[in-house]
Amino acid sequence: MRRRVAPSILAADFGRLREQVREVVDAGAEVIHVDIMDGHFVPTFSMGPKAVEALREFDVVLDIHLMVDRPERHVATFASAGATNITMHFEATPHVHYAVHAILDAGCTAGVAITPSTPVEALSEIRGDVWSVLCMTVNPGWGGQQFIPASLDKIRRLRELIGPDVELEVDGGIDTDTAGPCAEAGASLFVAGTSVFGSPDPGAAFRQVAARAGCS
Repeated sequence: MRRRVAPSILAADFGRLREQVREVVDAGAEVIHVDIMDGHFVPTFSMGPKAVEALREFDVVLDIHLMVDRPERHVATFASAGATNITMHFEATPHVHYAVHAILDAGCTAGVAITPSTPVEALSEIRGDVWSVLCMTVNPGWGGQQFIPASLDKIRRLRELIGPDVELEVDGGIDTDTAGPCAEAGASLFVAGTSVFGSPDPGAAFRQVAARAGCS
């Protein structure tokens, strides 16, 4: 599976959002990652559907990561805002199968994310319905955290579980030091926030992370 870096706008300068997204798109980004936080599932708030709408002008995959309780209640809103893929957390609803199919019925592809403490086997019953599996390599809710080293073994086990045809996304502490080892472990989609948008030249930073991940 072809590897790609998905810059996360959580770390962008929102006063220059379109400008900064244009920089990474011009540098080759095909996927833009949007973190939605509700202050309940995770302790912090981030943004809402208006942020998704602001990115619809770009010819990219809009990868929406719902870090919210009961994500199935919000699928229609984000699908209408322009989401391409909606990823919800396994831990955020007792009805994972229902939530995944709500995403599919809304016309988006679906992803399921797991936190560092959730075992990979949790995804065994849903893997055939999803476009992506997201392995959190930090605890969700805050940008700029340090990569959890034990995540590499978890990525390997996830790739073995889901097979070669599902995107294996990694999110948290992804930079020029961690992208390569994650790629070797089996990751194919690399969410990079601070390491890209925290740079004075997001386009150049994107290319550096992509090179380390072995993106083509």
